[in-house]
Amino acid sequence: MNERGTHDDGGFEESPLEEELRRAAAILDPVPAELSRLAVEAFALHDLDARLAELTFDSLIDGIPVRGESDPPRMLTFHAGEVSLDVEVSAQGLIGQVLPPQPARIEVLSGPGTARPLAADDLGRFTADVAPAGPFALRLRAGGEVVVTEWLRA
Repeated sequence: MNERGTHDDGGFEESPLEEELRRAAAILDPVPAELSRLAVEAFALHDLDARLAELTFDSLIDGIPVRGESDPPRMLTFHAGEVSLDVEVSAQGLIGQVLPPQPARIEVLSGPGTARPLAADDLGRFTADVAPAGPFALRLRAGGEVVVTEWLRA
């Protein structure tokens, strides 16, 4: 409200209350420096030419529980146009396949400077001996196309 008692929606200036609340939040509940750094660096990893692959299946959400397995692998399926990427994430690492089958380079992104390169064979299959720890994404390069998955927590 302005000094006349009416709402002034024309500007984007912060009121003194909003400014005070921002300062209080910065002091009482600051954003952790590591999280801020990761957010900035994740944005820096953004590839403008890449297409974003849509997560169409996640066994944590869509899966049916399997009896007898205490720590079942996580199954993920991503789609971007005609390309799909099936990935199994377990404590032993990653196993995946690019469809339609084709050779490709895959990078496991888990933070700045931590892209682990993988190669998919002629059938589109790839593996990694180390499972991602924490947030990760995959960047697929096949032919002249670049596809990036959304970031997920392992």
